[in-house]
Amino acid sequence: MERAEKREVVSALHDVFAKTGVVVVAHYAGLSVADMTKLRSDMRDAGGRVKVAKNKLVKLALDGTDAKGISDLMTGPTCLAYSDDPVSAPKVAVKFAKGNEKFVILGGAMGATVLDAQAVNSLAELPSLDELRGKLIGLIQAPASKIARTVNEPGAQLARIFAAYGAKEAA
Repeated sequence: MERAEKREVVSALHDVFAKTGVVVVAHYAGLSVADMTKLRSDMRDAGGRVKVAKNKLVKLALDGTDAKGISDLMTGPTCLAYSDDPVSAPKVAVKFAKGNEKFVILGGAMGATVLDAQAVNSLAELPSLDELRGKLIGLIQAPASKIARTVNEPGAQLARIFAAYGAKEAA
């Protein structure tokens, strides 16, 4: 790799660390190409990305970013999984790690917060941003439906009472 290419990689990684919501660092030694392709595909479907780069270049890219605390994790064959959504990348990485023993999550970063492997697992258990939006909309709509039901209920009770009197008089 030439110097210009290395500068481009460092610049691209610096942007990743500066702009993404979460970065997960994992060892991937022993994974087949098919497994790595599956991980990349799953991550892309969730809105994230997987990047493999030399540890020295990653450490250079970490300088001057909030995520500089994860530079200690850059030993051995490491890959970076990242996404704007703080839950997507950890969710996919943890799910993939459960199915592959050779994929070991080391930790990560969420902004300036350095995460260990347990914190990444905890993030993976949280609902995704879309799930939270759905729950929020459900909570907002619930009071309106309750009000409509309460307003309509007296009329429905009167209708049942009149129907009962009508049935009683017909009999």
